[in-house]
Amino acid sequence: MRERYRKLYDRIMDSYRKRSIQMLITLSFSVLSILGMALMGSALYGRFAASVREVAVEDSKKLMDQVCLGMESYIRNMMRISDTTYYAVIKKTDLAQEALGDKMNLLYEANKDSLISIACFTESGELIEAVPVDNMKKGTAVTEQQWFAAANSKIENLHFSIPHVQNLFEESSYRYYWVISLSRVVELNHAGETSRGILLVDMNFSGIEQIFDKVNSKTSGGYVYLMDSEGEIIYHPKQKLLNTNILNESNREAASHQDGSYVEDFEGDERVIIVKSVGYTGWKVVSVTPSSEFTMNTVQVRFFAVMLIIFFILVMLAANVLVSSRIATPIQKLEKSVKELEEEGNLAREIYIGGSYEIESLGHSIQSMVNQMRKLMDDIVVEQEAKRKSELDALQSQINPHFLYNTLDSIVWMVESERYEEAITMVTSLANLFRISLSKGRNIIPIRSELEHAQNYLSIQKLRYKNRFTVEMDIQPEILDCSTIKLIVQPLLENAIYYGTEDGDGEITVKGYVKDKDIYIEVSDDGLGMPPETVELLLTDNNRVRKKGSGIGLINVHQRIQLYFGAAYGLTIESEPDEGTTIRIHLPMVPYTEEIGREGLK
Repeated sequence: MRERYRKLYDRIMDSYRKRSIQMLITLSFSVLSILGMALMGSALYGRFAASVREVAVEDSKKLMDQVCLGMESYIRNMMRISDTTYYAVIKKTDLAQEALGDKMNLLYEANKDSLISIACFTESGELIEAVPVDNMKKGTAVTEQQWFAAANSKIENLHFSIPHVQNLFEESSYRYYWVISLSRVVELNHAGETSRGILLVDMNFSGIEQIFDKVNSKTSGGYVYLMDSEGEIIYHPKQKLLNTNILNESNREAASHQDGSYVEDFEGDERVIIVKSVGYTGWKVVSVTPSSEFTMNTVQVRFFAVMLIIFFILVMLAANVLVSSRIATPIQKLEKSVKELEEEGNLAREIYIGGSYEIESLGHSIQSMVNQMRKLMDDIVVEQEAKRKSELDALQSQINPHFLYNTLDSIVWMVESERYEEAITMVTSLANLFRISLSKGRNIIPIRSELEHAQNYLSIQKLRYKNRFTVEMDIQPEILDCSTIKLIVQPLLENAIYYGTEDGDGEITVKGYVKDKDIYIEVSDDGLGMPPETVELLLTDNNRVRKKGSGIGLINVHQRIQLYFGAAYGLTIESEPDEGTTIRIHLPMVPYTEEIGREGLK
């Protein structure tokens, strides 16, 4: 994956580098401008969105405060009724002499809009008094009621129940009410003796519903619900959906939170919840607002910001194009004149001079350089031509004296041995050899003449070595009339004779062929071969390889070919110990003409 990104980056940068300078300036300025505006716009939009969220959270907290005030008023009302019933009625009444009914009924009538019933029980669960209805249902186990057990477990506390159906008493209308029960332990006075009792105040649950319905009607996408300290839901606007498991709520998680605001991920949706405890009860009011509600409030602002950024981007692009054109046009004109100078090679062409001070100064400098180049080129051409001719002559002069000495020494030996016919043959071959070698002072000759020169050399060497080796030639006819520099095959044959047949008879093969529109001439022997380290030195270091015969290394031939035809041509050597050696000449396929022979390659 990293390599793929690297290639993509390289491709983008390569495309970027191929653009014009005006395009580069425009793109660079535009990208920087767009990035700067995008960053600034994102920062401002982010700050605005955060502010919107903060304002929305603060508004939710204010609603929560209203809910909590309403709930605390509701709870205090329950506590007030309970306290009044206990301290003003029960505690001042001797149950042995009078009943509680009249006083409790007066208290009920004063609070009947929010009150369902008031009842007092003994510790064993027997009803002492209840208003407005006092006929209990048969078989009702009061002591097993949650509110009764909670009051008995902690006698010093007031206990608030979760919403439940009030089903202790029978009404003629057979109606049942949802109530919140407040229970507490009280002292019952009976002829001066005290005993424990339980006071029950049932408040109408509709009072809580009204508080929350009023708040939920003010919220658009969120809602507020109520739960106890254990996470049991007391009120929820979607209670029926929760009861049928169509909807879920995070009330258990919310119960573990302290008062404050939190961001939670619930069923894949992000939302903000605010938790606030209700005094006296430990109940918690929870506000839930989906995060989408905050973003909806910023849609218009986002649209306006995007349109404003697009407008400024278009203005910036137009300004960038204008500025880049003023900067780049003189540079492009200067580049065009230099490129035309490069392509045409006409040093008499005038260089563009204009634009800003720096570009105008650069144009003057280039024009001055061109004028100097124009002056120097003529001198360099003459000098280089003379230098190349002197180098070729120096390399060529290394061949003739050594070979002539060795051949004349062999002729003297043949004459002294009265081997006149062989001496005549060798003298004739030597004459032909030098006739081709001289070539009227030309360095370029046809391959046909070079191979004839090689044949004469082989004739001389066969006489000297008494036919200890054989030579097989395989030359394609189409290369015979192509151009080569002279005396490049003979040193290869000399190398094959001295090194390929030094341990006995040997076989030398000469091949000439065309491949990929170039000419290749191979000289191969079946001698002992060479290790790789020796092969590497043959064309690089003429002083570190052993020499026989004329003492001329293959590097001589290699250098002469590259001097004439270029670095792409020359010799390559393939050799392995005990398997022989192949030396390959690589030449361009250039047909030979008399003009090339006289003047050489241009």
